[in-house]
Amino acid sequence: MTDWQAEVAQRKTDLMTDLQTMLEIPSVRDDSKATDDAPLGPGPKAALETFLSLAKRDGFRTKNIDNVVGYVELGDPDAEETLAVLAHVDEMPADTGWDTDPFTPTLKDGRLYARGASDDKGPGMAAYYGLKIVSELGLPLKRKIRFIVGTDEESDWTGMNRYFEVEPAPTLGFSPDAEFPIINGEKGNITVKATFEGGQDAEADNTLISFVSGERDNMVPAQADAVITSGDNEALVSDFTAFLDQAPVTGEVTIEEDGIHLHVDGKASHGAMPENGINAGTYLAAFLADQSFSGAAIDFLTFVRDDVHDDTVGAHLGVAITDEVMGALSLNIGILRFAEQAGQVTLNFRYPKNTTAEALTDAVIKAAQAHNGTAKAGRAMVPHYVDAEDPIVKTLLDIYHEQTGLPAKEEVVGGGTYGRLMKRGVAFGAMFPDTPDTMHQPNEFIPVDDLYRAAAIYAQAIAELGNQTDAD
Repeated sequence: MTDWQAEVAQRKTDLMTDLQTMLEIPSVRDDSKATDDAPLGPGPKAALETFLSLAKRDGFRTKNIDNVVGYVELGDPDAEETLAVLAHVDEMPADTGWDTDPFTPTLKDGRLYARGASDDKGPGMAAYYGLKIVSELGLPLKRKIRFIVGTDEESDWTGMNRYFEVEPAPTLGFSPDAEFPIINGEKGNITVKATFEGGQDAEADNTLISFVSGERDNMVPAQADAVITSGDNEALVSDFTAFLDQAPVTGEVTIEEDGIHLHVDGKASHGAMPENGINAGTYLAAFLADQSFSGAAIDFLTFVRDDVHDDTVGAHLGVAITDEVMGALSLNIGILRFAEQAGQVTLNFRYPKNTTAEALTDAVIKAAQAHNGTAKAGRAMVPHYVDAEDPIVKTLLDIYHEQTGLPAKEEVVGGGTYGRLMKRGVAFGAMFPDTPDTMHQPNEFIPVDDLYRAAAIYAQAIAELGNQTDAD
């Protein structure tokens, strides 16, 4: 019987070295630097090429598809069934608030700090070493195994969607991009953008020059900045100071040649759990909505204040919905912009089975129209669920319990992983219960012991699922 922890222990140094190599690559998607050879920017391409080069070094078959997705393969290439492990090597922007350089992996107090340490380079490398152990031990496989690596999971899934366009769908699989014990259900996901246009009245007391908060729809913005010109600087500064005394945010105000500069600091969080963050953008917008503005500026600001601020369940929009299996809807306001006399608010919903993307879009359209705005839906994914009796769910839960001794029960979440791309796909680790969730946040880390524990679990999971077939 294989001692999985012992196998990982023999490879700890190599695992950490390879992971640090990956973490040193800034791999945020950057369309401004996209080329024909690097469609998602140089960072994601470099991360993909580096990962595939590590796999080639280890003797695996590899393939790079258009520099947006690639895979590592083990087992009989002609096998009828495929077990897939789906990970990603892109990451969120690092922003500010870090105590260390986010792209210089730092070991401190048993934790490895870096952007991507827990989402998803750390878990991905743990799963890769699980595959490496299975390969090096020469364990029997009835299914071929493909370790598929995407490069823009944090945005549009261009890479993984490309894979499913040109390669056969796997029989089943898991994504090491969430938490243990297992996630066998993921809520639907729809992004809707509300737009407010029409200029401003030159005679108004205040003019909104610019408003900037957030970079991604799946991240609670921790910072917000606005520039205003005012007929009464002293009054606006006084009101802002009073607002900071009452609100759960901090900030500062300065008066410069181009106007009053307002800055607010909140708390970042993954957009699937907006209740864990403090949205700096909506707090600043709500404050400004109580001041005197006109035209598109007041429409933009009052929409935020009246319809989405301080509401992570969609109650103000009339879409607060709960499903018995999938739980409650969540709402994140990920991006707020105002420039050149027009404002935009990007909303991201994670929704259960008993509503639809169309119904949520209609609710935003109705609310935006009440403020002289419009709204349009963006990318959407329907809810995903794998029955708890499916062999992949039962096998993975048994392995997790066997190795940890911890309770093992299935779960439905609002996060979206590559697991949902497969009919029998789940998310499986690598975050353990009671480990702080720092994904998408400053000072992101993964506990080193958790990294090694996860690698042992993944090795056993790949070995057992890889040696099953649906006919067994």
